[in-house]
Amino acid sequence: MAGLYEKQAEIYAQARPKYPREWFSKLASLTAHHKRAWDAGTGSGQAAVNVAEHYEKVIATDVSEAQIKHAIPHPKVQYIHTPLSTSEQDFVSMLGGEGSVDLVTVATAVHWFDLPSFYAIVNRVLRKPGGVIAVWGYNYDIHPLEDVMKRFYVSTLPYMDERPGYAFERYRSLPFPFESIGLGTEGSPASFDMDLEVSFDGFVESLRTGSAVATAKERGVDLLTEEVVKELRTAWGGSDIRKITYKAFMLAGTPKLEG
Repeated sequence: MAGLYEKQAEIYAQARPKYPREWFSKLASLTAHHKRAWDAGTGSGQAAVNVAEHYEKVIATDVSEAQIKHAIPHPKVQYIHTPLSTSEQDFVSMLGGEGSVDLVTVATAVHWFDLPSFYAIVNRVLRKPGGVIAVWGYNYDIHPLEDVMKRFYVSTLPYMDERPGYAFERYRSLPFPFESIGLGTEGSPASFDMDLEVSFDGFVESLRTGSAVATAKERGVDLLTEEVVKELRTAWGGSDIRKITYKAFMLAGTPKLEG
């Protein structure tokens, strides 16, 4: 996955939507302590800097070195490049040891992870009791762009990695072996509308950051041709800036107690 975002890390940092700040206040209210958090798959750090408003220290990790280089600086966020070769024990150590983390967040990335390995680390580092893990993602739900977006989505299928399938299913099939804390449970994620004011150019740039678009480009295929962008522009309407509703979904939980 890292390679898909290496060349477009700067665009990704600028184009991806910002998450509502109230999400982070809610998650912080659910943890017993507020000393340390881990933002896994941090990308450009959009979630990490929001988490940092509620915790003394945030460790933000990503397999993409380019993403880390373009991440948003924050005095309480420590960004760490963690290549795929990083061992479970190395993760536990860099995060502060067993039972040292109050909150784990994964924003629009957990579907790329080796889930059994990731969850094993989470269960080791989360504080027990009182630690929380939250994972979330989003889909577009844009009126009146539905028809154009459906055709665009079909064009991405030949270049689609199977792993984002969890996101397209809105995490309904995502394994999530944690006790529910009222924000979704395995098989039934919590749903939210995430409304943002976006410019047309910003919207197109966000589409360019998609993994399938990047894969197609590497194979010499441009999925966002002038013709496609023109179709999108026509459907977008006369205003440059409009409200877009992202359909967001979240699973949050706490480690299951043994015995």
